[in-house]
Amino acid sequence: MSLGYAEKLSYKEDVGAVGMSEIFDSPDVLQQKIKQLAKMIKMSKHLVAFTGAGISTSCGIPDFRGPKGVWTLQREGKGVPEASLPFHRAAPGITHMALVALERAGILKFIISQNVDSLHLRSGIPRNKLSELHGNSFREVCPSCGTEYLRDFEVETIGLKETSRRCCDAKCGAKLRDSVLDWEDELPPTEMDAAEKHCRIADIVLCLGTSLQITPACNLPLKSVRNGGKMIIVNLQQTSKDNKASLVIHGFVDKVMAGVLNHLKVQIPPYVRVDLFQIIFNQFRCVSETKYAKWSLRVTSVHGEKALLPFIESIEVTFPERPELKTAVLQQQPFLLKRETLKSRPLHMVLWVNFSEGCGCRFISIDFPVDFEASTDGISQDKNIVIQQLRDMANQDQYCGQSSVVDRKLISASGKTISTYAVATNIAQYSGFPSKSSDITGFSNEEKGGKEKLNLDGGMASSTNGVPAKKVRVH
Repeated sequence: MSLGYAEKLSYKEDVGAVGMSEIFDSPDVLQQKIKQLAKMIKMSKHLVAFTGAGISTSCGIPDFRGPKGVWTLQREGKGVPEASLPFHRAAPGITHMALVALERAGILKFIISQNVDSLHLRSGIPRNKLSELHGNSFREVCPSCGTEYLRDFEVETIGLKETSRRCCDAKCGAKLRDSVLDWEDELPPTEMDAAEKHCRIADIVLCLGTSLQITPACNLPLKSVRNGGKMIIVNLQQTSKDNKASLVIHGFVDKVMAGVLNHLKVQIPPYVRVDLFQIIFNQFRCVSETKYAKWSLRVTSVHGEKALLPFIESIEVTFPERPELKTAVLQQQPFLLKRETLKSRPLHMVLWVNFSEGCGCRFISIDFPVDFEASTDGISQDKNIVIQQLRDMANQDQYCGQSSVVDRKLISASGKTISTYAVATNIAQYSGFPSKSSDITGFSNEEKGGKEKLNLDGGMASSTNGVPAKKVRVH
């Protein structure tokens, strides 16, 4: 989970059993169990997944109770473990995307998650097919009208506290609250009700990467068992619910789920992350006889001008057709440039947007022409269609960095133009499946802009990092 989340939790003396030994089924036994699980899933009429921190460890997010988990190390007096990448840049892993494949195939009906990392939503699981029992570190909720806001940054508080933002609904405007529970907070009724409903009618509840210790969430799978359903547990440690399970698999969840989909002949879909940002150009009012125009250019978050852009490190603004104008390097947020130039000459700017650690592409370039004496055309495209087009292009090109304008709004009264851009900042391809059992070998370094690989006995999850080393202009 988020290390920030772990540090924000209130102190609790008894967090249950931690640091338990990991158990691994033998290679032959593991393959037999994977085959058995695939058959059970194929026969299932209402499959529900119940997920815990163990499905996100391969994504670079430490768990809580494992040998190097957050609470295990804290109990040993070693402090909080370090994450391998910024929390907001964590990408869904094989298990997350395998669940997406099962949902799209009509096999998986619902997911109940104890995680707050937002990886299920990022993977593409529909919100109405997901219960996030303990909240989401990237989701804010309006307590008045119920509107949810999914952010690209980690919300600063936990414990259902007020944040620094307000509801965007003009008729509401209430202060938003974070959605993450602290120890003493009750589970949200809406999430719990949906989880209980699906567990009661589930013929299989597939428990993935969870120690099944946190109550009352851990008792949800038993509702299926009481109604004649089956509980299946995939975890590296023993749980108190093992004796209630029809099948217990001790193995890496990524390996198990990749093997299951191999038997089902279902392909794991690629993951492409698309982020949004805005370019706000403001031409200040001036006397008509003046030869010069004063203007500003600001690059901001779509979540508000005061919100940070966690995935952008710096911006260079160049003027290729005006060598007399000095390149501006914006290294700190807010990314703001103010200039004064001749009104009679159109201005062609190129913005080199440099992305921060954890992004698959290092930069993109955006052409931004300005004609002070002519009106700018507005643009309005369906955001979902644009995002899908970017994902399709990233998959076809086998690298990320593609961008597109989603909309351009003209506010004539203030001389302001607001352009919203979407950009594919990560791509992960999952190809091949394990043919026999072996351990996950780990991730390779992507220093040279190559591919990040996770070997699973001939299977591969690759994250293609960036555009070619030479800067390429993307329109």
